[in-house]
Amino acid sequence: MQHLENYTFDELTVGDQASTERTLVEKDLILFAAASGDVNPIHLDADYAAKTPFKQRIAHGIWSGSLISATIATVMPGPGSVYLGQSLKFLRPVVLGDTLRIELEVISKNERKKSVEIKCTVSNQDGKAVVKGVADVLAPTEKQKVDRPQLPEITFS
Repeated sequence: MQHLENYTFDELTVGDQASTERTLVEKDLILFAAASGDVNPIHLDADYAAKTPFKQRIAHGIWSGSLISATIATVMPGPGSVYLGQSLKFLRPVVLGDTLRIELEVISKNERKKSVEIKCTVSNQDGKAVVKGVADVLAPTEKQKVDRPQLPEITFS
């Protein structure tokens, strides 16, 4: 079984970086629409999307934002992190098959609050930024190493 291990507030320093990658597949669009209730046809209907400026279906913008959240929660700072806020700018669309790289960098620390500001950049396989922002995160104060939860396989019929 894989584990998740965090970085405590005291372990984090300005300039620390972490990253993950994820490729957008059909199942992501469907599951995100089902979970969020956002069934905008630009995400789900190829014929509709073909008539838009994007000419094809695009991911929900906040799907890319959720990848930032996942990276904060599982990589840096990791388990025990609490999201306090997030600014996001959506710079270009994400389409099926795009492989996104989520990059985090600690840009400041608040000793009193035990929080960190994290610069967040999501780039596509061409190295072009699709989302940029800054997260305000309450960093864990205690070291944790936990089993990575196993998610069920989801199938569509």
